[in-house]
Amino acid sequence: MNQSDISFYGATTSQQRSSRRIGHMPNLLTRGITLAILLGGSFVVLAPVAWVVATSLRQPMESFHVPPQWIPLQPDWSNYREVFRQIPFWHQFLNSVSVTVNIVVGQLITASLAGYAFARLEFPGKTVLFWLVMMTMMVPIQATIIPLYTLISKYLGLADTLSSLVLPALPTAFGTFLLRQYFLMIPVEYEEAAVLDGANPWQVFAQIYLPLASSGLAVLGVLTFNFHWNEFFRPLIFLVTKEKFTVPLGLFDLQGYMMTGSISIVLAGIVLSMIPTVVVYTFGQKYLVEGIMMGGIKV
Repeated sequence: MNQSDISFYGATTSQQRSSRRIGHMPNLLTRGITLAILLGGSFVVLAPVAWVVATSLRQPMESFHVPPQWIPLQPDWSNYREVFRQIPFWHQFLNSVSVTVNIVVGQLITASLAGYAFARLEFPGKTVLFWLVMMTMMVPIQATIIPLYTLISKYLGLADTLSSLVLPALPTAFGTFLLRQYFLMIPVEYEEAAVLDGANPWQVFAQIYLPLASSGLAVLGVLTFNFHWNEFFRPLIFLVTKEKFTVPLGLFDLQGYMMTGSISIVLAGIVLSMIPTVVVYTFGQKYLVEGIMMGGIKV
């Protein structure tokens, strides 16, 4: 190899390295922009939560300090004791647990049965009935609250009971649609093989479809728990006595302390009310992500 060949080879190698460096620059820029957006979004989401936690530990005179102190210099835990002193928080907490757990279990049962029927069974008017169910999602609860209250109080005699919150929430159009989509993603060959082995329709549903749709059930369970744990409107209408109140109504009672210039007690109650939803989301996060990813698969 002569000197000219060596020079040409060296120049070519340098050009290739330069091209690779130039090619990596857009990727680094894209990653940097993506990271900045994610960090900005995380700050927007977490900053209010951090402010709530920090303010719940401040003394009354520091509640509206400007600029806010993100880390209280002298944390005041008496705000949390005041929550339990002013309202029967534990009793209301158990009321919320009872209502929410019963709604979650009930919706998982009704939605799985209805979703399976719309996905795999054939019956007259199936398509029309499915779209009628879907149309109910467009009707706000405020439009049906008066006839619902009349039905609950006059005909069922369940006014001012926790059952008045559970029973109307058992049918769920969203849950039916969600689980129907999961059942449609399951290959029909599994069902055919089970039928050949002598399985009846109930066995096919319970032993084939439900286990394979566990991610969808987890997604529905987490979303239902978070929604009904924080529900305020229906408890406000149906419940009267404070012994039947759920946590959101109890927190509403605490707002009277805002008139004194301190919001720390209210925010302490909010922090306590967030704990169950954070725990449920933490344990259900894996299934929630899996369910969202599976939901993107084209049926």
